[in-house]
Amino acid sequence: MIRILLPCRSAAASFDLGVRGSRGDPISRSSKMAKYMLIMRGTDESVAKMMETPFEQMLETVGRFNEEMIRAGVLVAAEGLDDPAQGVVLDFSGETPVITDGPYGETKELFGGFYVIDVASKEEAVEWAKRLPAVAGSKCEIRRVPGIDEFPQDNEWIIKERAWRERTGQL
Repeated sequence: MIRILLPCRSAAASFDLGVRGSRGDPISRSSKMAKYMLIMRGTDESVAKMMETPFEQMLETVGRFNEEMIRAGVLVAAEGLDDPAQGVVLDFSGETPVITDGPYGETKELFGGFYVIDVASKEEAVEWAKRLPAVAGSKCEIRRVPGIDEFPQDNEWIIKERAWRERTGQL
């Protein structure tokens, strides 16, 4: 498993997507940024194809992409997930949760990993997703991660979460 957890916008570097920073301009810390999760989804076929790729080659390809996002200052986190056969699913549709051990019959809804990026727009998130080193047949779902500032700031639970985030250096 590859584990990368970095602060967002750690460097003011240029990149060549034709979006923020592409002309060598420093990334403005005052610009409105939003976090987006790029959720990696595979099919049985794309996962099988990926497994044919030598592990060192996969690390090189993914590492280069990760380094590009780090240099651009957009990478917040990236995680790969373990084999679904090692996981469990809790189904809350009944009165008590039903636990099902993996593997699962339908793999098209499972995801194998994710990136969290901090970018100026959904369009910029899409541009980064287009560059993912993904195997043919796989998919990437892109979803915005709402920030804590979007919730009622006088709510006691939001106040507690904000304090926790400040204590842990997340704000």
